[in-house]
Amino acid sequence: MNVVIAEDDYRIAQIHEEYLSHVKGMKVVGKSLNAKETMELLDHHGQSVDLLLMDIYMPDQLGIDLLIEIREKHPAVDVILITAAKEKNYLNRALKLGVENYLIKPVTLEVFVKTIEKYKENRRLFNSISEVDQEVVDHFFGQSAVKQQQRIDFPPGIDYLTLDKVSAVLKKEDGGLTADKVGEKMGASRTTARRYLEYMVSIKKASVEQVYGVVGRPERHYFFKKI
Repeated sequence: MNVVIAEDDYRIAQIHEEYLSHVKGMKVVGKSLNAKETMELLDHHGQSVDLLLMDIYMPDQLGIDLLIEIREKHPAVDVILITAAKEKNYLNRALKLGVENYLIKPVTLEVFVKTIEKYKENRRLFNSISEVDQEVVDHFFGQSAVKQQQRIDFPPGIDYLTLDKVSAVLKKEDGGLTADKVGEKMGASRTTARRYLEYMVSIKKASVEQVYGVVGRPERHYFFKKI
């Protein structure tokens, strides 16, 4: 992902660039010291910029005011504000203008990396789906404490959204499906599908049977368990 850093203190800009180097797949394509340079960078790179890390306090214009122009000219650019500004009205305006996050300086490496990783995961998730359901909406707009606890309890390699996709595919097939077929229907590899199917079997959300095909080779068929 291509990133622009808008920060009037070049030392802080360098720190944030160094922080970004700890996140795989993030590339700084430009740094600006004020609002004018920020717009010039965005205009120059066009649609290739994915993310703008921007301060609110800049010498020629408040970043929160610049957001309006950015939304008009570059609506596809995501924005994370990193600022010392603690005024409530700035946060209110930032939320209404659709910023991805709002970090208060000074930002530690741990918080910075966690924020960018979450942003990356949200982008990956959004780009991987063709339509939304309530589970997807909950992911982006917050979820209940029960769902949060459920996600915490998942073992490594198991994501609740992918698990829901596997469940939905399996639920539609009364005759059961192989891991190959489940992967094909949900756009994932056989290995991924099988990992989730075996997990469903382990928590008794699915059952499995050995079924012999036309060539006599056994295949594992998974069946959704209706409660």
